[in-house]
Amino acid sequence: MDKAWVVAVDMGYGHQRAAYPFRDIAYEGIITANTGAMVDPAERKRWKILQSLYEGVSRFNKVPVIGPWLWRTYDRFQAISPHYPFRDLSKPTLGSIRLDRLMRQGFGSSVVEHTREREDLPLLTTFFAIALAADHTGRKDVYCIVTDTDVNRIWAAREPAKSRINYLAPTPLNRQRLMQYGVPAERIYFTGFPLPQEIVTNAAEDLRRRIPVLDARGAFRHGYGRMMDAELGPAPAAEERPLSITFAVGGAGAQAELARDILQSLSGALREGRMRLNLVAGVRAEVEQYFRQTIAELGLEAELGRSIHLLIAPTKDKYFATFNQLRSSRLDGSLASSGPARLASPAATVPMRPSDPGSVSPRRRHRSRSQNCG
Repeated sequence: MDKAWVVAVDMGYGHQRAAYPFRDIAYEGIITANTGAMVDPAERKRWKILQSLYEGVSRFNKVPVIGPWLWRTYDRFQAISPHYPFRDLSKPTLGSIRLDRLMRQGFGSSVVEHTREREDLPLLTTFFAIALAADHTGRKDVYCIVTDTDVNRIWAAREPAKSRINYLAPTPLNRQRLMQYGVPAERIYFTGFPLPQEIVTNAAEDLRRRIPVLDARGAFRHGYGRMMDAELGPAPAAEERPLSITFAVGGAGAQAELARDILQSLSGALREGRMRLNLVAGVRAEVEQYFRQTIAELGLEAELGRSIHLLIAPTKDKYFATFNQLRSSRLDGSLASSGPARLASPAATVPMRPSDPGSVSPRRRHRSRSQNCG
């Protein structure tokens, strides 16, 4: 595939993160379905309402009494049935019926019509609604990257057997789930989650280096040493360096408060230099400020730039690039930054951005994100 229309949606990080690895083949660049110049005002308004709903529910959970109740209601609405026993779940849900009605009213049509300028190119999207909208209009060569480890019925068409959407599934169970929803097996490809080339290129070397640190007692290497040598090559000698842990907050910023528990529990190891902690605020300035305030309250300000690093960026592209560098670096505090995006040390302010919908909530018995897989 030399070129393709690549379409994501600006609702947190998951859908755009999955599109990021395809930026080099994206015809006209990665198109953002809810904010692109081709989106008409009426459709843009619908997208804003949808985004506000998801962001609002995520944050409203913190409101005493009514917040948790609203969250549980929202959670049940998005609930996913257990995988087993395998059974027919193709009957449309209220959510999929509602989305089908929106399609008939033109939801998602602006971007789909724009891609018809080069209909010889496939349409690759990370958001199910765009794939469904394209399929609804009869567009051919539609590929939907599934961004979640498990998905709600809303990901499939109202009549899945008649749909021509090709799904790129990140996990085998995800493939099985789509089959339960009635998607033909020949339309589902188990691909794994898309990763950018800069991570894939160094993956084996990276894993070789990390295993001695993670397997400090050698138990894993004792049992699987031969397999590791065959697949990855000989492991290097264990480095005398701290164990690095990264906590990345999702697009809505709803998990930021967990950082306090993490900092409290690791405070001793951080002060002693036995661990390093990367707190990822993404593009949300208020999350970075919360991290800084918490670090100060816990008396850990001296560790900023030493054993504690904050990742903040002005745009999502800068964030993805720097986060990918973080994942593949030695995490020794010398991570090079990409423009304004950086592992911030003691004083920084950066503009903020919107947040994340996701298709399934994070507190369900069967949930979607690995956030993500993303």
